[in-house]
Amino acid sequence: MKEVQVQAQDFFSTPIWKCRIPEFLDQLIKDTDPYIKEADKAIKNHEDWKKREKLYGKKVGDWGMSRHSTSLYNDPKFEKFRDYVGTMSHDYLTANGYDLSKFNLHFTEMWVQEFAKKGGGHHNTHVHWNQHVSGFYFLKGSEKTSHPVFHDPIHGRQMARLPELDSHKVTRTNQSIRYAPIPGTLIIFPGYLPHEFVPVPGTEPFRFIHFNIQALPTVYCK
Repeated sequence: MKEVQVQAQDFFSTPIWKCRIPEFLDQLIKDTDPYIKEADKAIKNHEDWKKREKLYGKKVGDWGMSRHSTSLYNDPKFEKFRDYVGTMSHDYLTANGYDLSKFNLHFTEMWVQEFAKKGGGHHNTHVHWNQHVSGFYFLKGSEKTSHPVFHDPIHGRQMARLPELDSHKVTRTNQSIRYAPIPGTLIIFPGYLPHEFVPVPGTEPFRFIHFNIQALPTVYCK
């Protein structure tokens, strides 16, 4: 039989950018400390804290909870980081073929989170509705802490998915991809990409900044 030349082409891929920018790390940890302290007070004063201790009949502390800050966006201390992320997000979209000549990028959210000291901190699988770019910047984390897991966004594949030849390899067949939460690492991805943070025992601190960005037509930005 005549040899056939096959041209493999990949379409409908989901780009994730990862880069190390440790020069922000020390200052951002310092600047987010007050936000984490305020978030800690908020969860301890929340009625759910008292309700569950009454339900379980003992003090369970912060198990399963997450310290979620108020917005960092308008705080001048985060201006340089915010501008850097904004520029990277613009580059991310244009590098992937999007025409932003009639759009401006706007942060809709930026906050810091720290997971429970007693363990169980997590986020279930979710997407960020109507956001064009989402991302994380890891402040504290290791192989012993929680980490993000991204899931295949093409739901149609689930109907006839075949078993993977080797689930330990990164291939086109993977249902999910895990990322190590190395402090000083920035990860940028599309807002439609399903992601989660897995629960762990809480033996080491896990803290990260999360942000969402939306591209708005310039006609609405005047």
